[in-house]
Amino acid sequence: MNPSALFAETLSVTFPVFAMVLLGIALKRLKWIDTAFINTSSGLVFRGAMPTLLFLSLVDADMSQALIPSLMIYLSLATVVSFLLIWWWATQRVPFEDRGVYVQAAFRGNGGIIGLALAGSMYGAFGLSAGSVLVATIIPLYNVLSVIVLAWYQPEATTSWRSITLKIVKNPLILSVVAGLSFAASGLALPGWLHTSGEYFANMTLPLALISIGGTMSMAAIREASHVALGASTIKMVSMPAAAVFVAWLAGFEGQELVLLFLFMGSPSAAASFVMARAMGGNARLAANTVAMTTLASSVTVTLGIFILQMTGVAG
Repeated sequence: MNPSALFAETLSVTFPVFAMVLLGIALKRLKWIDTAFINTSSGLVFRGAMPTLLFLSLVDADMSQALIPSLMIYLSLATVVSFLLIWWWATQRVPFEDRGVYVQAAFRGNGGIIGLALAGSMYGAFGLSAGSVLVATIIPLYNVLSVIVLAWYQPEATTSWRSITLKIVKNPLILSVVAGLSFAASGLALPGWLHTSGEYFANMTLPLALISIGGTMSMAAIREASHVALGASTIKMVSMPAAAVFVAWLAGFEGQELVLLFLFMGSPSAAASFVMARAMGGNARLAANTVAMTTLASSVTVTLGIFILQMTGVAG
């Protein structure tokens, strides 16, 4: 396949996902949706629609393909190593009071929405099922590592590890993955009517989540972003995914596994990083700026990343 045809094929995968984010921006500017809608829809996605999507993806999946232990282990190690390296870098380049927020924004990705949406767009049912397992793999890591670095630089913030642990254990996304894996292992089958109803509900997940992401983006935040936010964004969207994928390739990963790794490592900063930074007394504006910048940039970096992986042949 020639490069132009391959690039067009890559756009056919990534553009539908990012078009929904752009639609969210447009709807917010047209005032067809507002903050109340975004908050309600985000809550519906997190507590109901996305857990249903993850559950059904695993129930319908071929577990021999969806569970990839080597990729789960590598993604976890790559996340921890990236976190430590970014923290070291922050001590050299970032003002003390901004280091915690900088580190979180630079390593914590939005794999649960953007990564999963792209995995599904690229690989269909396999992408959703394998991506669901990867979501459950990294959510606990993101939460624990974020609390550690934010608490380190905001010592006045009160942090209850019992509360954090409970939030992780009770996380609807993790619970839905555990339930889906357990149900799949049981050999039972969902009644047809229940499965169909669940699909109707689950099908709202990604469009609603992506529109909400677009609705929360602020062009003003991007325009006023500091060099610190730009630095965190560059690490998140370029340096970290490129290094993780290169090392994975050297380690023998290839094909779909390598692309899935790139989609999760190269997803933009998670909106949760802004919420947690604000809750723990950090620089919430820095977090918001990084989320906005990486979300906008991801339409370019993710598309180019997939294109390069396919052009070089390492993506299979």
